[in-house]
Amino acid sequence: MPCTAIMPNLTVREQARHLYEAIPPGLFRVSDEHERIAWRISPEPFVLSAEQLARIQELGRDLLAFYRALNNLYNRSARGSAPAFIAEYLDRGKPERVVKLGRQNRFKQDLPAIIRPDLILTDEGFTATELDSVPGGMGFLGATTEAYCQLGIESAGGADGIPKSFAAMTRYLTHAEHPTVAIVVSDESADYRNEMGWLASAMRRLGVANAWLRAPNEVFFTEDGLFIRHDDGREERLDAIYRNFEMFDLYNVPKQELMLYAARHNRVKMTPPPKANLEEKLSFALFHHYALAPLWIAELGRACFERLRTLFPKTWVMDPRPLPPQGVIAGLEAGGSPVADFRRLIELGKSEREYVVKPSGFSELAWGSRGVKVANDLTKEEWSATIDDALASFDRTPYVLQRFHKGKRLRQDYFDRERDEVRTYDGRARLCPYYFVTGDDEVVLGGILATIAPADKRLIHGMTDAVMTSCKVES
Repeated sequence: MPCTAIMPNLTVREQARHLYEAIPPGLFRVSDEHERIAWRISPEPFVLSAEQLARIQELGRDLLAFYRALNNLYNRSARGSAPAFIAEYLDRGKPERVVKLGRQNRFKQDLPAIIRPDLILTDEGFTATELDSVPGGMGFLGATTEAYCQLGIESAGGADGIPKSFAAMTRYLTHAEHPTVAIVVSDESADYRNEMGWLASAMRRLGVANAWLRAPNEVFFTEDGLFIRHDDGREERLDAIYRNFEMFDLYNVPKQELMLYAARHNRVKMTPPPKANLEEKLSFALFHHYALAPLWIAELGRACFERLRTLFPKTWVMDPRPLPPQGVIAGLEAGGSPVADFRRLIELGKSEREYVVKPSGFSELAWGSRGVKVANDLTKEEWSATIDDALASFDRTPYVLQRFHKGKRLRQDYFDRERDEVRTYDGRARLCPYYFVTGDDEVVLGGILATIAPADKRLIHGMTDAVMTSCKVES
């Protein structure tokens, strides 16, 4: 339903003040105890053109198709009917029990039910730097969208798009009309606990799902299934678990064996599925691998393949193994000449280093921009060390080299609380659409989180001097 302003006719400054007070405090940890919110507030959502919004809405089905194709190619590779290096790369650095877990028949065809790409808004359109199947930010986006709605401002996805879409996803997953869901947040992911608690309570308030925030040790198992206990002592059986913890942290999570046992025996649905092979950034390198193009086209269809080829930046697995004398790394050049060894890139000057180096996955460094290095931000010594460290880590944590696409420069308003005024700065934007799988080939857009970092920042993420807001279509 459309938003109706309960705070009409406010000035832009009054809108910003209202938003600062209306968005619940503590959804994310703040560095300053006097602040309610960890970043800047914008008086209005980030504006997208109708064409941009339409492209983002269409993208969800393409990304679901990509996950399905990636999963199929991995399974084929594991059984020998597709090139062996697909599974070899996606399994590298993982304990054998993690690999076996992801290959179990119970999970073999399962895909992430929430898909969130990181889209950099460039002068040419969008570039998807990575996909996240265990995303944070949903609760903050839902609360922000709700606060804008109080001002009569409609965000993409609708006023209750995040909680309603999450609930629709769980209904599809469980085939239950009103599922009971536990959002299980580990200690490693504790920064997301409060916002996921908001999301669970929003679903209960709207009556769309019986959702609860729980720590892993608050889930217990009986012969009848997986349960949670409420403050009044009442026990409730779970239909689904949303796994808000990374696979690299799996064996540090209390009661993970019980959750996995229940999921394996179909006594609870778990999403994302416990498949580390679907959480690797090197999947983009596999997509761009020239020898695999016919396989991707067969899985995706030519049109979808071409759309994704323009969306995913060129990416290479930083594999240190030597090539034969005539071998080169396809598509990678230094000084106009083909490259056979990643160390050749050390010779590049700063202006030639339009690359990012980052861990592919299954590592505490592989989320939250922790392990990302922008090549032309580094001194030559730092650049050399980055390449050497990445190559040395290949057996335990593969790294990828990815083309860096600079974001489009734009102007962004924000509320300066100290000056009590709305100010403007130069920024660059990252858009994070949240897609929820609600059918075999059905994906709905729950909302879009925009992060607008100052233009002098090379990486765009949730920093304190960035604006984080929802998106709306231009009127």
